[in-house]
Amino acid sequence: MVAIQGRRYIIPGLILTALAVVLLCFNKFKQYQQGKKDPAKEAKPPGPKYLPAPEYVPPPVVDPFISLATSPPPSIPRWNVPEKNLHKKYQLPYAPPLFIGFTRGWPLLVQAVVSYITAGWPASQIYVIENTGTQWANPRGRLSLQNPFYLNYKSLKSLGVNIIQTPVLLNFAQLQNYYMHLSQEREWPYYFWSHMDVIVSSHEGGHNGLPKAGEHGYRTIYESCLAELNTTLHSGERWGTRFFAYDHLTLVNRAAYEEVGGWDTYIPYYITDCDMHQRLLMHNWTLDARDVGVISDVNTVLKDLRALYREPAAELDYRDPNPPEKTAPAAEQDGKDSRGGEPAREGGDPEHVEYWRRLQAVVDRMVEYKKGDRGRNTWQPSQRGGEGEPFYYSSRGVQRAFDMLTAVGGQIYEEKWGHKDCALIEGGKLKLEDQWRVAHDWD
Repeated sequence: MVAIQGRRYIIPGLILTALAVVLLCFNKFKQYQQGKKDPAKEAKPPGPKYLPAPEYVPPPVVDPFISLATSPPPSIPRWNVPEKNLHKKYQLPYAPPLFIGFTRGWPLLVQAVVSYITAGWPASQIYVIENTGTQWANPRGRLSLQNPFYLNYKSLKSLGVNIIQTPVLLNFAQLQNYYMHLSQEREWPYYFWSHMDVIVSSHEGGHNGLPKAGEHGYRTIYESCLAELNTTLHSGERWGTRFFAYDHLTLVNRAAYEEVGGWDTYIPYYITDCDMHQRLLMHNWTLDARDVGVISDVNTVLKDLRALYREPAAELDYRDPNPPEKTAPAAEQDGKDSRGGEPAREGGDPEHVEYWRRLQAVVDRMVEYKKGDRGRNTWQPSQRGGEGEPFYYSSRGVQRAFDMLTAVGGQIYEEKWGHKDCALIEGGKLKLEDQWRVAHDWD
């Protein structure tokens, strides 16, 4: 009887136990669901953290040759007007081209182009290589002056120069190989190329006993370059380049560049010149320097480029397209109150030579200004507009990416040669076949 009564309580007990388990599981599940809905855990990720806006923005750049928009350029100084077919005088089969690459910085580019033309280089032999990556935007006039990639086709055509557009944006090493490609395609075994942040002039005031402008025997920088090319070709020398103020203006023997494999595009910017020139030397190509004129490395722009045409109304002064935030001392800002660095005067110089000396004094001060503690290439980030225009790219991004690529290129150079500086032959005792085969010599 007791056993029967005990069995009567087993089934209800099991049912109660099962209910307790179900309730416990339900409670745990509810807690789990509430945990999933915890506001702290469900909060959306924070938005992007923006960089602070620049504390200082340089003033808008100014076109230094604004008159080209409404009128043709002035006449070239008569003593610098190039003789027709001058290359034939020096037994050259063709007039060698001058390539000037452009990516950004219109004021500097147009200054360089005008300086070459007014110094006697035929405009028809100058080739501006538009390397902006903006496709059709510049030819169609779709970019504004404050856009870093702005290039004024109308002004360049008014000056009479040629324009060739790269299909895409190239780095410096790629651009050099593009020059090789153009010269191969057009059957130019030698050519000149120039940086765009230069002002050039002929030795109009005489130099080391040479005739002055207007005197018998005077040579422009262009004629001096042709004469040097003629001498080089007849020297029998295994020549690779002729440097005029290092590579600010360079004469290239394409065969030499081709033999060593062209420029290393994995080293895109700075120190890629060391890589190329050392490889040329490793294969016994010469890299000699010559003096053909005054070639000045600058980061500022003459206020009025008509000064290069010797226009009396043009102001002989310059401006920084990217001036420092704080006002610099007057002697640093322009060249009006200091005569330091002006070429020595000689008694009885004609008026046009005196003008050239005054102009060159301003250029000399521009050179000194570039040597300041702000760095050589302050002009590069001077244009900061263009938002909303075709192929717009942040000027901050352009500069930052350029700096990063430059740094990585330096690291690649070190890995390639196992050596840090440019002295691969003297310092590293390296040969051309040693690339990518040697361990670090600094470990």
